[in-house]
Amino acid sequence: MLKDKCFIIAELSANHGGSIEIAEETVRAAKRAGADAIKLQTYTADTITLNVKTDDFKISQGTAWDGQYLYDLYKNASLPWEWHKRLYDLAQEEGLVCFSSPFDKTAVDFLEDLNNPIYKIASFEITDIPLISYIASKGKPIIISTGIATIEDIELAIETCEKAGNSDITILKCTSAYPATPEDANLLTIPDIQKRFKVKSGLSDHTMGIEAPMIAVALGAKVIEKHFILNKKIGGPDAHFSLDEMEFQKMVDAVRLTEKLMGKVDYTMTTKKKKSREFSRSLFITKDLKKGDQLTQENIRSVRPSFGLHPKHYENILGKRVIKNVKKGTPLSFELIKQ
Repeated sequence: MLKDKCFIIAELSANHGGSIEIAEETVRAAKRAGADAIKLQTYTADTITLNVKTDDFKISQGTAWDGQYLYDLYKNASLPWEWHKRLYDLAQEEGLVCFSSPFDKTAVDFLEDLNNPIYKIASFEITDIPLISYIASKGKPIIISTGIATIEDIELAIETCEKAGNSDITILKCTSAYPATPEDANLLTIPDIQKRFKVKSGLSDHTMGIEAPMIAVALGAKVIEKHFILNKKIGGPDAHFSLDEMEFQKMVDAVRLTEKLMGKVDYTMTTKKKKSREFSRSLFITKDLKKGDQLTQENIRSVRPSFGLHPKHYENILGKRVIKNVKKGTPLSFELIKQ
């Protein structure tokens, strides 16, 4: 991941339309849009759920997927494993990091053969402690989403990684709603994650638009993940809350601008600042004075520019007398005053 700027991930997810050509062009588009990485999901319907047609396995959560059985949804959405190497190789050619979210140990073993550089734990897998332990044992950076997590879940996931000897952990604020509403974003959780758990933090964003990533970066997010689709006409289970190439590029540009605007803590007096200080306030003579005249509120003022005495001396010099004739508009100095 990047050291000095936010790591921006384009999530391919189910946005491949069942076509390797679409998946490949999506990788190229992610590069054009300014992403740092493309993320896959490595599972089959059989590795993530059971082929059971009972109500327990039927979606009824008030989502766009309601009425479908989990097995059918994941069968249609999964990225064929035989496509992975082509996509990893293409991403490398394009200068993108390619990595994945595995959903069982067989997926981890498969990804290890591809030299997968980062592992992502999806929100709903944060309670799968044996899987997290196995992933952590590979010694790669780990990113964990927290959409359904309690504080105890997050603590246990971090503890599990560290027990396996892996402390390269990034925790993502995530709202497991598709799309998520602004009211449910709660982006102030991002700096709290850093403080509370002593890890890097970021955002896995399911809101519509690009505002949340901008705010997240301003709050200290080191990773931004957003679903990415080549063209929303492709359809699919994730299309309705994904960004296309133009939208994603706008998000990247906004994030990079935010980083520039945030800058760093800086009180140094640059040459430019020194020049600009000429327009700051100082004490000037406001009326023609004769030698021996007193300085009063009527004949000295704090005005721009800064060539006179600092205004902090105002009270101390009232009542002093000038040692020579002085014209209106003369910057006040101690050399003009009888001490």
